[in-house]
Amino acid sequence: MGQGNCCGNREGDSNIEISLNHSKGLQESDLQVNYTPSFSVISSENIKKITKIQAIWRGYQVRKQFAAILKNSGKKIRFSSAEYKETSKMVSTSKEREQRPAYIYRSGAIYVGQWVGNNRDGVGVQTWPDKAKYEGFWRSNRANGHGKFWHTDGDIFEGNWKDEKANGKGIYFHINGAKYAGDWKSDLQDGYGCEIWADNSRYEGFYKQGKKHGFGKYMWNDGSFYIGQWIENRISGRGTYEWLDGRKFSGEWLNNNMHGVGIYTWKDGRRYEGEYRFDKKHGKGTYTWGDGKKYSGGWKNGKQHGEGMYIYPNGEVKYACWKDGKKLRSMDSTLSNM
Repeated sequence: MGQGNCCGNREGDSNIEISLNHSKGLQESDLQVNYTPSFSVISSENIKKITKIQAIWRGYQVRKQFAAILKNSGKKIRFSSAEYKETSKMVSTSKEREQRPAYIYRSGAIYVGQWVGNNRDGVGVQTWPDKAKYEGFWRSNRANGHGKFWHTDGDIFEGNWKDEKANGKGIYFHINGAKYAGDWKSDLQDGYGCEIWADNSRYEGFYKQGKKHGFGKYMWNDGSFYIGQWIENRISGRGTYEWLDGRKFSGEWLNNNMHGVGIYTWKDGRRYEGEYRFDKKHGKGTYTWGDGKKYSGGWKNGKQHGEGMYIYPNGEVKYACWKDGKKLRSMDSTLSNM
């Protein structure tokens, strides 16, 4: 956070804050942060930073690719209105479900299965010239009910269908090992589900129109996790983020940033409780060191700002006025705005 002479430097201790881009990805130095937009938590020592960042980027790329695949999964499916119309025009008086020989469409697709009149209806298999394939139930000439679809690139969706779109429960398997299992609506994740990526990171919670939305838990492969509220794929609302090394923030979030009131704690006993704005201490807050010493007062953009006081374990209190992390002057024992 670009801290000057603030708690970290003047008092010989440091604070750690966090930042998110697409997800919680961060390396923190106490009261001073270099923001790294990534998709996993960076919690190793400085000597391991480069290797860790590279691994994070690979993981982010995989998740980004899988998200795009899920978003566009409906476009990859080969069901076409032309094929629907082609068989709808056939002349058939049969009202009973029956098995017929293979039907070859003008598109080159082949359907083998059951029919009722001129409609695909019952159990059937349709393959396309590019080797895409659907096997499952049909009704009224469309994929309806339980079925399995093989994409040409090796991805697979298996689950419930309604009018040739994924609806209800289903599992999408990506060729690289990632998968989503849960609720679907009109080819989009919608409802409750679980995504697991090839690096064993996972999200379990609610979705709306293909995006994480509502309450959910995201677990990174290093053991860190976030549990709380999401809005349109972003951490927003109340939630708790916890690192493998014991650091934890619990409070309010906005667009992947700590924003509002919250509590940040460290395993060694340090603690900050107060206001944040876009991932930085801003407003009123109290920082406590492991030995019990405290600073309580104003903050601005992550730095001590305004009136504040140091409270020592022996009960001694020192008041001062700060500007952008620099102490301007000591003050009397009464603070005007505390």
